[in-house]
Amino acid sequence: MLLIVVVFSTFSFAKAQDNPEEKLGWKLGAQAYSFNRFTFAEAVAKTDSCKLKYIEAFPGQEIGGGIAGKMDFTMSPDTRDQVLALLKSKGVTLVAYGVVNADTPDGWRQLFEFAKAMNIKNINTEPKQEDLPLIGKLANEYKIKVSIHNHPNPTHYWSPEIVLNAIQMANSKYVGACADIGHWVRSGLDPIVCLQKYKGHINHLHFKDLNEKSKDAHDVHWGTGISNVKGVMQELKNQKFKGMLSAEYEYNWLNNAPDIAASAANFREIVKELR
Repeated sequence: MLLIVVVFSTFSFAKAQDNPEEKLGWKLGAQAYSFNRFTFAEAVAKTDSCKLKYIEAFPGQEIGGGIAGKMDFTMSPDTRDQVLALLKSKGVTLVAYGVVNADTPDGWRQLFEFAKAMNIKNINTEPKQEDLPLIGKLANEYKIKVSIHNHPNPTHYWSPEIVLNAIQMANSKYVGACADIGHWVRSGLDPIVCLQKYKGHINHLHFKDLNEKSKDAHDVHWGTGISNVKGVMQELKNQKFKGMLSAEYEYNWLNNAPDIAASAANFREIVKELR
């Protein structure tokens, strides 16, 4: 019995050392969109190769790995089971899905049914404003988080104020924000100020660091760009944020797994420096 306890304690310590973000309640993972030139099966394998164990899927990606179809929320129950088996075989957990919208009330319910069946904890979306009350009701019913995502200006949800208004319209404790810090920088906004405006409403993040403040900016290894990654992480810790941070690396498309791995390694070193 003593040996078992010692082995377990050693394993827990090693995990804490390798993934220090877990102590803060952070799930560092990858958005499969980073690997959109590949299948979802390949995205899962690449996520694992980056020493990440969580993934956010996006609609439209070919599943691959011997499984027919795409990662759409309309997939059959049999296909869902095959995808879950694929994830289990790699030790990767599907936490989030998006950015995704539905066109009808039935479509929104089907999306929530899909999320429930796949044990997805968070749906990232940029919905029509008229759909927000329905989304709030479904989020309450299914007890699944829904997060309003921001693309750059001039898209509808580019500013924190617009997103916060949408959250209010949804009127559900499960509806919050998916903060894309890179797109804020592209819009000329300060990501820390934006996070402060979101306080109490952050469900999820799309994590990026950029080479410059412009719409043409591209991703760089986290902590080497102009997005003030350490300041962003400190603000998240100050707010006691708990949830997933999706690495979304939209550059070097055909071979960006090493970039994401380097970014994750930088992230984990920065975690140790936070106050």
